[in-house]
Amino acid sequence: MPPENQPLTAQGAPKPIYLVAAHPNWRESRVNRRLLQAARQAGPVEVCDLFATYPDYHVDIPAEQARLSTAQLVVLLHPIQWYSMPALLKLWLDEVFAFGWAYGGGNALQGKDLWLVATTGGPEAAYHPQGYNRYFFDAFMPPYEQTANLCGMRFLPPLVLHGAHRVPEADVQAHIDVFADRLQTYPVWPELEDLEQCVACEVPTTDRPTPPATLHMEPT
Repeated sequence: MPPENQPLTAQGAPKPIYLVAAHPNWRESRVNRRLLQAARQAGPVEVCDLFATYPDYHVDIPAEQARLSTAQLVVLLHPIQWYSMPALLKLWLDEVFAFGWAYGGGNALQGKDLWLVATTGGPEAAYHPQGYNRYFFDAFMPPYEQTANLCGMRFLPPLVLHGAHRVPEADVQAHIDVFADRLQTYPVWPELEDLEQCVACEVPTTDRPTPPATLHMEPT
């Protein structure tokens, strides 16, 4: 099943934002579902509801890479699960951000931006050395940030709403408004003026196995 059919702007140009949303149960979502709706209404955004698009976990890698190639901003929208992303989004990342395409000799994503938009079930106070999560929330960001760095992408400041189950409705709506405004105004964000472009990390060829040599048969 292809992602939602919104590949082009009214002018016929590829959309500059590709948003990949991953929630294993939208019916129980209080915030992410509304963020997804806001993204669908944002003009410059192509949206992929990952669990609806690939319910069998069979990711169309060429199609996803093609969509990423035309975007300037890649958005990952999901609830934090076990201090990371939902399983299908991790699979999508593993398969689509491939060696030789996204990094390690490939530079398909170099110069693009990666933005994490996430929610947590626990309140912000839980992400503290004295809280039950034992670490500040930033301690869980290095896997995202280094994924971007490895591919030469700029990791933008994440947009996070803590305590999504119980935060007051006014805070939820304010969060959604900020999200929608960011999608509409990208890349004219004040903080981006101070963010330098990222240079892709070099991956030594010795760090990857050499493909087996093709047997050469002498003609007889």
